[in-house]
Amino acid sequence: MKRLLKTIDSVNAWMGQAVKYICLAAAAITCIEVAQRYLFNHPTMWGYELPIQLGAAMYALSWGYVLLEKGHVRVDLFYAKFSERKKAVVDTVCFALLFFPVISVITYKAFTWMAYAWRIGEKSVFTYWYPPIAPMRTLIFVGVALLLIQGLAQFWRDLYMAAKGERYD
Repeated sequence: MKRLLKTIDSVNAWMGQAVKYICLAAAAITCIEVAQRYLFNHPTMWGYELPIQLGAAMYALSWGYVLLEKGHVRVDLFYAKFSERKKAVVDTVCFALLFFPVISVITYKAFTWMAYAWRIGEKSVFTYWYPPIAPMRTLIFVGVALLLIQGLAQFWRDLYMAAKGERYD
């Protein structure tokens, strides 16, 4: 089990590092589009939509990494004062009652959304470029699935801490 948890952590850590290159690509494309539009008066047909799609991919693919690094926003008025074991109990309950039901539905819907886009060859209609939407929807599904898997790993660790009072790793 420790090996599986390390693998999940490694995948999300790698993805978190890889996403920074998507961010750089989106920024570079935006700069190119601004230069094309305002310096050369020759805007591109892809310069508006591609950074938006890259931004969606960047956000979705980083969710698991943010959970790994415990970077999601918490309202920790009381939580911060709890012992590690009590925090694990609260986290376990919240994972079971809130996280898993919501993320499971989102994962399922992201999968059906992605499959539908591939099946019909869906195209974006925001510009006259009409790029395919399925690759972006696939990356969103992958990001949500990575969040769900990282949540399972964190849930196992919290459950172990709540039951035994010691860290699993």
